[in-house]
Amino acid sequence: MLRRPGERGLACVSAVLGWLGAAVLGLLFAIVMLAVLRRYLFGAGLIWSDELAIWLNVALVALGMPLAATSALSMRLDVLVRLLPGGGQRLAAILADAIAVHGALVIAIGGAGVAALVGGTSTVLGLPESLRFAAFATGGGLTVLLLLWRAALDRSVAAALASLLLGLGLYLAAQSTTGLSLTTPSLVAALAAGIGLLIGAPLPFALLAGVSLSGPFGGMLPEPAIVQNTVSGVSKFLLLAIPFFLLAGELLTAGGLAERLVRFAASLVGHWRAGLAQTALVASTLFSGASGSSVANAAFGAKVMAPALVARGYPPANAAAIVAGVSMLDNIIPPSIAFLILAAATNLSVGSLLVGGFVAGAVLVPALAIGIHLSIRGVVDTAPKASAGERAKSFVGALPAIGLGVVVVVGIRFGVVTVTEASALAVAYALVVCLALRSLDFAGVGRALRSSAGEAAAVGLLIGASAPFAFLLAVDRVSEHMAALVTAFGGGPYAVMLLANLVLLVAGLFLDIGAAILLLAPLMLPVAIAAGLDPIQFGVILVVNLMIHGLTPPLGILVYVVSGITRVPAAAVFRAVLPLLASLLAALAVLCLGAAAWPSLPPSIKELF
Repeated sequence: MLRRPGERGLACVSAVLGWLGAAVLGLLFAIVMLAVLRRYLFGAGLIWSDELAIWLNVALVALGMPLAATSALSMRLDVLVRLLPGGGQRLAAILADAIAVHGALVIAIGGAGVAALVGGTSTVLGLPESLRFAAFATGGGLTVLLLLWRAALDRSVAAALASLLLGLGLYLAAQSTTGLSLTTPSLVAALAAGIGLLIGAPLPFALLAGVSLSGPFGGMLPEPAIVQNTVSGVSKFLLLAIPFFLLAGELLTAGGLAERLVRFAASLVGHWRAGLAQTALVASTLFSGASGSSVANAAFGAKVMAPALVARGYPPANAAAIVAGVSMLDNIIPPSIAFLILAAATNLSVGSLLVGGFVAGAVLVPALAIGIHLSIRGVVDTAPKASAGERAKSFVGALPAIGLGVVVVVGIRFGVVTVTEASALAVAYALVVCLALRSLDFAGVGRALRSSAGEAAAVGLLIGASAPFAFLLAVDRVSEHMAALVTAFGGGPYAVMLLANLVLLVAGLFLDIGAAILLLAPLMLPVAIAAGLDPIQFGVILVVNLMIHGLTPPLGILVYVVSGITRVPAAAVFRAVLPLLASLLAALAVLCLGAAAWPSLPPSIKELF
């Protein structure tokens, strides 16, 4: 319960921003759906809908920016900070907020500068082009305000003032001239961002601060260019699918359709050894076809499956590990938000990536099933085998949720709809079904909109913040250094695949999954293609590799999500998930061997696939 006026005020401001984001997401959905209906019913689209949708997505990210810095969506790495003594933790918090303030000031001041300089109007909408940058400038300013407000409440006014002064100092230092010009100023950006990440600064703002600090050392991105790259990074129509898939998953969960999938899964495998754990795996596989978000699935599993596993006799850490382990499938089995991010970063075909995701899922699911079977000991967990009638009944009950996945994947794969249109149809489908079944009311829809808007803004901000960093890496020709590293022991497909996976396994320990895809995929894909590897297969393996890091310290986002909901210590979950990690690494090895052998296979065999 809130006690202090400052806490009530901050909660009020956060709630207003959250509901404004929900309103923008609702409007965004209405516009895209209107364009889809007009296109398929009347054979003509709305010429203004795509551009307006992109502008609304920019507004959504701008509104959610302050929440992405001050809430659980902030992507802070605090594992190492927790090892420090009390005084060290307080100092780290001040420094982390200072770096976040620096990154937010780059957006606020740089955005205002670009908005004042840019001219012209949108050809389609007739609106001033400066509005997008003004929205980001406003979001950056609000971020500084909420960061300091939160710091004052959590620590002290003096600590908040210290973060402000240090942040201003870093900002002014980034505008200065040192006379030094490094051949690869991106190293300064990487070092600064890495330090910020290790002391607990929000990842997107650490990336922005790092790029800004590379300026005095020869960095090619002045502040206006950083903002322009950031805004351009989120101004892609394909990225609209991310908030829609998140919203569809929220509606499925809130409307009870995900629980129907669990009942159907239980009828299929509940009688196996470790039946409830295998049920969690099958349910996660089915839920993957509708959500596309591993975090959403992990949250659902932590609330529904983990308590049921504990009640059946599983140790709490093992129950949490099972939920976290099987949740990684959602970003592999289509539709997948990770594949959308990869396609946006590399221009690979989304449809082809989705097909590759099915192939990867066909390897990962049996591997997890084997891992669960071998690792569960001392738990008597088998249910009576369901009859054919019981299976049929549970299947009919799960059809609404299964149908969502079919609509999305089939529509994309056969080119009936675009990815963004398919994601909007997924929301419409989930909304209509849940309301028709009376499993969700309008208040529940509002809560789903608010939750999805916050998550989508956090993901969008990460994508935007990664854009100037990726540009700096490209200017410094880091891809050539990466190629030299990956091909150090030979340029053949097996050697490149092995070393690329080692690089990814190390990078994934310290980078968020989305950031790793955005930063590393453009660098490593040309190397893979030069070695003769299929780009789609390599892209799928890259995502699988990085998704495994959702279960590894120090980041391990899936473990932390489940740990936070179940109240099981993260360290205990990390230990309990080791058998599943071994199974996933074995499956990754199988996928890598297949991809490396692919170039040498006869054309007649390739045609079979």
